[in-house]
Amino acid sequence: MYREYFGLKENPFSIAPDPHYFYLSEGHREALAHLVYGIESDGGFILLTGEVGTGKTMVCRCLLEQMPDNSDIAFILNPKLTVPELLATMCDEFGIAYPEGTVSNKVFIDGIYSYLLETNARGRRAILIVEEAQNLSVEVLEQVRLLTNLETNERKLLQLIMLGQTELRDMLARPELRQLSQRITARYHMGPLAKKEISKYVRHRLKVAGMTRGTLFTEKAMGLLCRVSGGIPRLINVICDRALTGAYVEDKDKVDKKILLRAAREVSGENLWWRPLFRTHWKTGFMYAAILVILGVGAFYVSSKNTISAPTASPAVSSSPAKAAPATAAPVPKPFSLEIPPTLTGAQAGHVVRQALFGMWEISYDAGDSRSVCRQASSQGIRCTEERGTLSSLRRFNRPALLTLRNGKGGGEYEVLVTALKGETADVRVGNDSGEVHLNELLPRWSGQYLILWRPPSGYEADVAKGSSGPLVAWIDRQLALLEGRTVRPGREPVYDKEMERQVTKFQTTVGLTADGVAGAKTILCLMDAAGAGGPSLGARRTTR
Repeated sequence: MYREYFGLKENPFSIAPDPHYFYLSEGHREALAHLVYGIESDGGFILLTGEVGTGKTMVCRCLLEQMPDNSDIAFILNPKLTVPELLATMCDEFGIAYPEGTVSNKVFIDGIYSYLLETNARGRRAILIVEEAQNLSVEVLEQVRLLTNLETNERKLLQLIMLGQTELRDMLARPELRQLSQRITARYHMGPLAKKEISKYVRHRLKVAGMTRGTLFTEKAMGLLCRVSGGIPRLINVICDRALTGAYVEDKDKVDKKILLRAAREVSGENLWWRPLFRTHWKTGFMYAAILVILGVGAFYVSSKNTISAPTASPAVSSSPAKAAPATAAPVPKPFSLEIPPTLTGAQAGHVVRQALFGMWEISYDAGDSRSVCRQASSQGIRCTEERGTLSSLRRFNRPALLTLRNGKGGGEYEVLVTALKGETADVRVGNDSGEVHLNELLPRWSGQYLILWRPPSGYEADVAKGSSGPLVAWIDRQLALLEGRTVRPGREPVYDKEMERQVTKFQTTVGLTADGVAGAKTILCLMDAAGAGGPSLGARRTTR
């Protein structure tokens, strides 16, 4: 109704979880980082909780955009199910066949186990996402836990992401669910937006919807919105949508305080003037108040004691004051910023890190060359792989990488260079500046796009499949023999036969690639890394003996 009136292309305040409108607040960034970490670490259970309307589903939708291509994902949107109904739903979602009319848990579980084993053998991963998980019964939760018992030495064969309201945390605290709670590898509880983030959130959604002129909300209206919404994104959307409709009906170019108050009353059906800025449960508020009282009394007691017992120096006694010991505390290092240095544009920062990456491979990058990065590298004997992936992809290929990050200031994207991965941190270069950042800071801003360079072995031109021969096949045979601790098969020139295809398939499964038996660029890359081939790396070389 009001889109054309305000010059908007879309409805900016729809409550549908559209990732296109995702505003990466501090809380959402941390929530997404925890989910990404849980997936990357191959943990069994990942938990995301929060109050109604805080954006749990939106965060999950953004996570799906960063999932690797080898992921099979199943959804359970209505968790009010019995155990047989849950198992049947899982089979339906994963495409697992079962006899019509089946009510036996064993039939379902046998099918699921077979599917998970087959999925792992093909180098894929199975992920189950349960929304509104606070509605799961204890019996169903226990059954899901038992399903995740199937695992290899490296990872679980079924990963579970549970999204739920605050009550879910209370459920998992029950003694009978302690085994499940102990298996949660990543958990995060989402709260409301901070006061300073609400106006940014509103402006962000309006900008995405196509707003080109100034703000549509007066300053007083925005202040009132902070109070009446409590920082809950869904409530902000509903109130703003109703307020814009009101401004349109009254033929006004902005939402003022009066219009917004009326919209809030229509949404909630109550007078909202008295509502506090950010609501808390009364027990939580009482606890905070008690803590403040205790701290205040303690501070008064310590202050009074020091005043009463402090010795008074005698004027007849003279003493030389002791020299203060020099401070020995180490200075706290300044956190490294992922923002583009103010002296550079995004394009200039990209040229700098590309030159640095090329320098690591002892080749030259020309910022004035109209050819792409990959074509420049290829002309100097270096291969280039550019695609979307996850942290697992970077660890798997183990090569310094150009990552495309979302610009936190002003929008847009830019490139940074990751030169090392060390546990939970990464060494990153942004323009001419280098430093160490936690993965929780890096991953939420990464679009998933990356570019790596690598020097191919002699004879590499294209993918190698059964029936091929030549120098590259001989090289593959040598690397596989080295990794398996055997001697190279006798013969003048090995052929990529059925046995070599079996060995390559086994290797692909081990390193997490699609197990198709074809030695493509990714397989060659992993073979080079596993065999300790030369070239810069992100960390220690893998061994797959």
